[in-house]
Amino acid sequence: MKFIINREEILPVLQQIVSVIEKRQTMPILSNVLIVAKEQALYLTGTDLEVQIIANIKLDIEIAGSITVPARKFLDICRLLPQDAAIKFELQNNKVKVTSNKSKFTLNCLPADNYPEFSESNLDNVLSINSGKFKKALDKTLFCMANQDVRYYLNGLLLNISNSKLKLVASDGHRLSIYEDTLKEATGFESRIIIPRKGIHELNKLLDDSELDLKIEFSTNNVRIHINNIIFSAKLVDSKYPDFSNIFKQDFFPPIQIPRLPLKDALTRVSILTNEKLKGITLNIGNNSLKISSHNLEHDEAEEEISIDYVGEPISIAFNAQYLLDAFSNLDSELALLTIASNLTSCFIDELNDSMYKFIVMPMRL
Repeated sequence: MKFIINREEILPVLQQIVSVIEKRQTMPILSNVLIVAKEQALYLTGTDLEVQIIANIKLDIEIAGSITVPARKFLDICRLLPQDAAIKFELQNNKVKVTSNKSKFTLNCLPADNYPEFSESNLDNVLSINSGKFKKALDKTLFCMANQDVRYYLNGLLLNISNSKLKLVASDGHRLSIYEDTLKEATGFESRIIIPRKGIHELNKLLDDSELDLKIEFSTNNVRIHINNIIFSAKLVDSKYPDFSNIFKQDFFPPIQIPRLPLKDALTRVSILTNEKLKGITLNIGNNSLKISSHNLEHDEAEEEISIDYVGEPISIAFNAQYLLDAFSNLDSELALLTIASNLTSCFIDELNDSMYKFIVMPMRL
């Protein structure tokens, strides 16, 4: 096995692949990157058996072959070589020799035949979506995913396809984000899948070309997404996402329009003096006034007041300040629309003229 490649060709690909490889592995070979050189291309693969990335680079191969090498060591070697350096990669006597100019490295390797296969069932469902549109949907929802929750269906993002309608939903049980959009081409099927948290974050990093059309294939167990020269695969969360439709079937106070940036700035200042663990702030809404206040165990207090257009029953409700800040940071419009349930069990945060995105946060007791 032998080839020569420019540093700038292999480095970004290695960085993408290494990010899916866990530092601590039960199987030593999973710390390696699989390198396959054949015909006119170089294939690099990294996986943790839950998420996998395969990248191919067009390259003239001197001697075909396959091997696995320590992923992070190989990445660090390539990263620290000079820009535009030519890297010679050669397999000799079960060792990999990496040379560039006067730099020489010898890496222990493991046989490619021992590299575990990423099991995938038949991917019968296929859809196409613009990369920029899909990344926007992910950016507006993924921050709500739970992290290591015992309700493991929350440790991922729901992708709901209904013919030409696409809906992304994420929740950690305290807040919920929903983003809806229309596909350019009808799929002719309805399906709901949950992509795991790590897979969503790794996928989001790969979507750097907003003009690209993505091909998404999935079954009940796996999803595969084609992104230029990369194939991203992930095992799906084997569970049913909870029905959240009842949250819309309740009575609400009149909607409140609030300038987004002044509200975000006020929340940021008031949150300085919140309890470090709970991050609780109180909203007191009265005639044409919104008061935001906080206090902590050291008896520090903060208060801000914003003029609003509201005439109605006074409302007092408390929230985690960070949850509200996350919501307002993901709105695009200058005005935010707050709609609070009359039983004070939830608050909807929307954009004034855009029904595609909804953020729902549950109140807290202070």
